[in-house]
Amino acid sequence: MPIVDTTIPITSARCDEAIRALTERYPFLRSEELTTTVFQRPVRTLVAGNGNRKVLYTAAHHANEWITAYVLLRFAEDLAEAVEQNGEIFGLPARELLEAATIYMVPLVNPDGVDLVAGAIPAGDPTYLTALSLAAYYPAIPFPDGWKANLIGTDLNLNYPAGWLQAREIKFSRGYTRPGPRDYVGKFPLSEPETRALAGYTEVLDPALVLAFHTQGQVIYWRFRDYEVPGAEELGRRFARVSGYVLDDTPYESSFAGFKDWFIQEYRRPGYTIEAGAGENPLPLEQFDEIYRRCLGILVIAAAPELTE
Repeated sequence: MPIVDTTIPITSARCDEAIRALTERYPFLRSEELTTTVFQRPVRTLVAGNGNRKVLYTAAHHANEWITAYVLLRFAEDLAEAVEQNGEIFGLPARELLEAATIYMVPLVNPDGVDLVAGAIPAGDPTYLTALSLAAYYPAIPFPDGWKANLIGTDLNLNYPAGWLQAREIKFSRGYTRPGPRDYVGKFPLSEPETRALAGYTEVLDPALVLAFHTQGQVIYWRFRDYEVPGAEELGRRFARVSGYVLDDTPYESSFAGFKDWFIQEYRRPGYTIEAGAGENPLPLEQFDEIYRRCLGILVIAAAPELTE
């Protein structure tokens, strides 16, 4: 029986339980707590492999994009099962993949916001009421479905030190001048425990590549400003071929202060934002199987591109 149940919305508790169960069933998987949020929810990792190539995959920076957490959790389970059965994943022997690479995953970067959107916080809870009061300043954004931020109203994927001032100028010009459901950049770069912890984790790992899973649009963003990253476009085209997604430049209004932007700026290595699925966030779970099918090749190729050519 599968551990990861993708028929119900993910919550921080369900994510924690899935990680615990996966590491118990498959002892070669491991996990650690990166940090806790302002409201004491843990941000956990899930790690597979012992290879020299280190890659870092993240999901659910944005609360109403919680379906992406299941992409990483399902991948971890499918990969672990394939290893145990000496089988393949996306046509590659799973054991060979984990001998070549170490795959670090952070399935739920924003557990506070996800719990709000997924309905895990009761309407009378003080944190729910606080979020509701912040949302009142942005009445055009549906509540809670339009919520992307953490529970103190900072958009985590606009909180990295990579053109943060430009992001602030753009978002302020559009009226996002205070904490709210989306597009508030925070008081300063890395102002939030979630972003500080992920940036610190990245610095410790020194990975060859990062993937940041978001929804929606069926597009892969691969550039930041005019930084030249050897091999990034070629690898991005491989991702596009196996997923059917479009490789494109990030729209200007969204092209600063994101996680992959910061990684490209700091490391001059490939970083990608994967905008999975199509429609209006939060995407329905009926889309999950199709999203996962399209993303699986990206997950495997990113870990061991030389084995999958």
